[in-house]
Amino acid sequence: MIEEGKIAPDFTLPDSTGKMVSLSEFKGRKVLLIFYPGDDTPVCTAQLCDYRNNVAAFTSRGITVIGISGDSPESHKQFAEKHKLPFLLLSDQERTVAKAYDALGFLGMAQRAYVLIDEQGLVLLSYSDFLPVTYQPMKDLLARIDAS
Repeated sequence: MIEEGKIAPDFTLPDSTGKMVSLSEFKGRKVLLIFYPGDDTPVCTAQLCDYRNNVAAFTSRGITVIGISGDSPESHKQFAEKHKLPFLLLSDQERTVAKAYDALGFLGMAQRAYVLIDEQGLVLLSYSDFLPVTYQPMKDLLARIDAS
């Protein structure tokens, strides 16, 4: 994973509507990038729904949540609508952002990982799950955010 304390690499990716979104648009705000392997898979669905269920915990801390996987914008749109996900899902079909953040798994898909970026663009936290079938419990993630 990208080292904490480094400048987060800027990127531009399409969202679920095809609109291009750049990380630099969020300068001045904290951003939590959530890398995940794929839409509508059992563990990813549980993970993203957990973020959905706790989105108020992020917004109350001034954090914008953004999900990133290699799925297409169309797949993201269906996934977000089906599960009522209230945050951006960005399509990294070439895996360039996953590579830039060292979040590319051994199967060529994004690892299950997160990166918290501060208002100036510095990486505050980075974490990757060793096993692709689990993800860090929300209480542990929030505790790490509060301690940063």
